[in-house]
Amino acid sequence: MNERSSDRRIEVTEMGNKIVHAEVVGKDGAALQKFWGELFGWKQNTDLPGGYAMTDAADSGIVLGTGPAPDGGNGWVTFYVTVADLDATLERAKALGGAVVAPKFSPAPETWLAMVADAEGHVVGLSQGSM
Repeated sequence: MNERSSDRRIEVTEMGNKIVHAEVVGKDGAALQKFWGELFGWKQNTDLPGGYAMTDAADSGIVLGTGPAPDGGNGWVTFYVTVADLDATLERAKALGGAVVAPKFSPAPETWLAMVADAEGHVVGLSQGSM
C-alpha cells in the first residue's frame, strides 16, 4: 500500500462516517421481505412498526431494512451513513447543491435519521445515534 492510500484510509477512519444500513422499500413490503430473505437466506426481524423488517448484520454484513414505502409509492433502494452531527451534515448537503428529502426524525429513542439527495436526485440516508 502506498503512503497516499494509507493516509486516505486513516482520514476515513478518523471521520467515522460509515455505511451502517441499507434499505429496499416499495409498494409490497411483504413481497420484498420474502424475495430478499429467500434469495440470500437472511432471517429478518418483522416485529417492527409499519411492516418494516431488518436483518441481523451478523448474517447480512450490514443491516438491511425492507418494507413498504412510507408514501405507498414505488419506493427506493438506498443506504444510510452514520454521522456525528446530523444537523451540520444536512446543512452541508444543501451547501453542496443537494436537497433534504426527508427531514430529521426519530424512529427510536436516541436515534435520528434524515435523507438527502445529490444534485442528480440520488438519495442517501443519514443516521445519528444508537442505530
